[in-house]
Amino acid sequence: MGKKKKKYYTVWKGHNTGVFETWDDCKAQIKDFEGAQYKSFTTFDAAKKALKGNYFDYVGKNKTFKSDLTEEQLKKIGQPNYNSISVDAASSGNPGKMEYRGVDTKTKKQLFIQGPFEEGTNNIGEFLAIVHGLAFLKQHNSNRIIYTDSKTAISWVKKKNCNSKLKRNDKNKPVFDLVDRAIKWLNENTHTTTILKWETKAWGEIPADFGRK
Repeated sequence: MGKKKKKYYTVWKGHNTGVFETWDDCKAQIKDFEGAQYKSFTTFDAAKKALKGNYFDYVGKNKTFKSDLTEEQLKKIGQPNYNSISVDAASSGNPGKMEYRGVDTKTKKQLFIQGPFEEGTNNIGEFLAIVHGLAFLKQHNSNRIIYTDSKTAISWVKKKNCNSKLKRNDKNKPVFDLVDRAIKWLNENTHTTTILKWETKAWGEIPADFGRK
């Protein structure tokens, strides 16, 4: 196996801001900080430069994205519906540290974020993100749609069940507490929100992407 590349973490909003050299140091700044803004970079210089800029210029942007699809395919797919919110999750390992968030599709403004949690999976995070989005839109009497890049999470929401193989334990209890709440919400609430698959091959990464790939 190749040597794991070092990453540097820029924190724009957190208990402390700056560039941090380890994920644990970064996590300490963002844990329990509502609306935390952070992203990883492959070089210190890039992380330092980003710190002087705007978080939204670095997260969820597709400035260099060029689709490999044909013009005919792109025309068939069309453009995203910007009367929407986009949700996504990030997991460092599977299972591993997990978080999820929702943003305005057009402006990339963060609408909600949860985590990071010590143990979860990407699928669980995607499921929770959709349900959080449904509750958020209902609370605001919004007719916007939801975009997600997870077919698995969409199917779980439709079935009103989180079909994860992850076993419950003390470490992931906070995650499964949210899962139980999400399933309860789905069974006790109705909604008319349309949930659509984000067309990554045509549009690039979903706007809610954490930008840590």
